[in-house]
Amino acid sequence: MIAFLRGVLLEKHPNQLIVDVGGVGYDVTIPVSTFTALGAVGAEAQVRVHTHVREDAISLFGFATQNEKLMFEKLTGVSGIGPKLAITILSGLPIGELVGAIRGNQLEVLVKIPGVGKKTAERVVLELKDKLELLSALAPTTQTSSHPSSRKSNFNAAEEDVLSALVNFGSTRPNAESAVLKARTEAGTEADFETLFRLALKLVR
Repeated sequence: MIAFLRGVLLEKHPNQLIVDVGGVGYDVTIPVSTFTALGAVGAEAQVRVHTHVREDAISLFGFATQNEKLMFEKLTGVSGIGPKLAITILSGLPIGELVGAIRGNQLEVLVKIPGVGKKTAERVVLELKDKLELLSALAPTTQTSSHPSSRKSNFNAAEEDVLSALVNFGSTRPNAESAVLKARTEAGTEADFETLFRLALKLVR
């Protein structure tokens, strides 16, 4: 099983990266927090990896920190939560807030994440509330500066990345654009990608 990758970052998208390791390109699904933590295309990248094996596919899920990987594995152990939804949950909240919401039985916070209904939120709290001891010493959420403010179709670079991410998570382009415009109004045009994405993700429903 692949547990760690280090190589040259060939491609980087809000929920996907391709890493060249010794001439082999690995396609890895990632949460948005890992997207913001990684460097630019062409730089060295290293990610911790969870290898998910099914009868018809082998999928790689990558994380910038061990805490994210541990939380992903905890989430996929909950009944009804697969890898895709686990990535969405990790993308919907900074890991510190996610742990706090689970420990604090804050269902109203969890259900704001697309794909997480009340029953799913209740299962997450019930099954994980007392199983997060290894995540007690969380590192602060990584923040990056905003992207350059060049415009493209009335959206700046960070907003275009958010639009791409929302579409990849299942939104239609018009709904994604509407959510980003609302998020821009609330967060301001200088908001970084991760802040804007999480706000838009709550508004896209």
